[in-house]
Amino acid sequence: MNSVQKIWENRYIIGGNSGAGSYGVLCDYKSKFINTFINDKNIKSMIEFGSGDGNQMEQFEIDNYIGLDISEYIINVCKQKYKDITNKNFITYDEYYKNSNKYDLAISLDVIYHLVEDVIYIKYMDDLFSSTNKFVIIYSTDWKEKYNGSHVYHRNFTKYIDVKFKNAKLIYHEPNKYPSLSTAEFYIYSINN
Repeated sequence: MNSVQKIWENRYIIGGNSGAGSYGVLCDYKSKFINTFINDKNIKSMIEFGSGDGNQMEQFEIDNYIGLDISEYIINVCKQKYKDITNKNFITYDEYYKNSNKYDLAISLDVIYHLVEDVIYIKYMDDLFSSTNKFVIIYSTDWKEKYNGSHVYHRNFTKYIDVKFKNAKLIYHEPNKYPSLSTAEFYIYSINN
């Protein structure tokens, strides 16, 4: 188990949640933004990398949702909690790697700056961009700053994407409407095949 996985596994086991960004006004803001995009682009399927406790997912208006998280504990909690919602499912990374599906939309909300290990960050970005042939939405900070001993490492991911994923084009950027609550912003990429 890597350090990022340990942090989140332990957090969920002791009863913690996905964090302030998955609740309240920020949850509502992100859900409205994503639901508008889903409606405007006629998105039918979506995978979320870092679905956490599922609270954010409850507001998504999508035909087919897959939530993926590094915490097997919270995935099992979500599978049980949301078992009666047939169009929204949760899977572990092991289950994800057995599946070759492509989704209309892949999303990453408040995750990238928690990936403090470079090898985990690189794998995460590869998985995120290989899971879709249409769109990626990222909600994160976009500058480089590491906090020693912390579970936060801000990364300049847009530069990384420009170099690593030549088929991805940034089509929209929205500064946060609540900058006093979060420094993360929205970035939408289209995938050109």
